[in-house]
Amino acid sequence: MQTTMESNWKDNKTALFFAKGMLCLAVLGITSGCQKKFSSEKELWTYIKNPENGYHLEKTMGHIKYALTYRPTDVLVKQSLTDDFDQMAIDSLRQIYGDYLYFNLSMSANDQELLNSKAADRAAFGTMVNQLAFGMDNKVHLITKSRDTIPLADYIYPRMYGMANSTNLLLVYPKDKAALNEDYFHFTIEDLGFATGEVGFKVPTKPIVQEPQLTFDQTL
Repeated sequence: MQTTMESNWKDNKTALFFAKGMLCLAVLGITSGCQKKFSSEKELWTYIKNPENGYHLEKTMGHIKYALTYRPTDVLVKQSLTDDFDQMAIDSLRQIYGDYLYFNLSMSANDQELLNSKAADRAAFGTMVNQLAFGMDNKVHLITKSRDTIPLADYIYPRMYGMANSTNLLLVYPKDKAALNEDYFHFTIEDLGFATGEVGFKVPTKPIVQEPQLTFDQTL
């Protein structure tokens, strides 16, 4: 006959097993929810461009449209890989690019490049070319929740000569781990001469911390 002690021991063992199982499921759930992985860059960008996921923000001020999109580390990694890459190359590039935050800033006036709206005024056109090419570090600002400004490390402005429907810049900021522990960044763009006033976005940090990755399985 089963003693009371044996019965209690079995009950405790069952409860412990159940608790461990629930803990494992919880950990797996947290892990799978933290960082999504995609087998193709197209799938990744579809996810990124969905505003519900927190990586893509849009705002319209008058006839000027703004879009700010976070650019995941693995997009830059993929662009830098050679044909004969291996996992070591992936890890090395992730470490290099992972020290920075990358944002695509898109701006358009009536669905055209900003410069197109200044084409009739030679002086204004020249001023804007100079501003976009050399002076955007004074016009865009990434500010932490605690109101500290993160300096712009670099930016790229590819001149499209009227062939695109928007003006696009790649903005690069050093990754501030303390700032990423806060809830959000403020991203602001000063008026570029279109009477918009300062335009701002509230950028959540949690999606950045949990940024999606590419698996690179198809080419490994």
